[in-house]
Amino acid sequence: MGRSHANLLRGALELLILKSLSWEPRHGYGIAEWIESATDARLLVEEGTLYPALHRLESKKWIRADWGLSENNRHAKFYELTSRGRKQLDSETAVWQEYSEAVTKALTLETSMPK
Repeated sequence: MGRSHANLLRGALELLILKSLSWEPRHGYGIAEWIESATDARLLVEEGTLYPALHRLESKKWIRADWGLSENNRHAKFYELTSRGRKQLDSETAVWQEYSEAVTKALTLETSMPK
């Protein structure tokens, strides 16, 4: 996998994590469940990918974490979007929408460009 492909995937995962936290705090498993559900199970996030991403977002101060009890009374770390994270979510959402529209337009062209 090329470096730009890896950066693209990393950016998409970070954006989806921020979006999952835009309504309420969630623990890691809840974030992974939300991503799976929101993408109709097209994207499945493994622990080995999710938790390093959460740590990156925490170090950027886009999210913060506190311990709490999960739905089944287990101690879990709950992640919450910060105001800095909300600004990043808004900014990155606009970039991704523009990017995806451009790629979709190119992929759906029926003819080649005139020479």
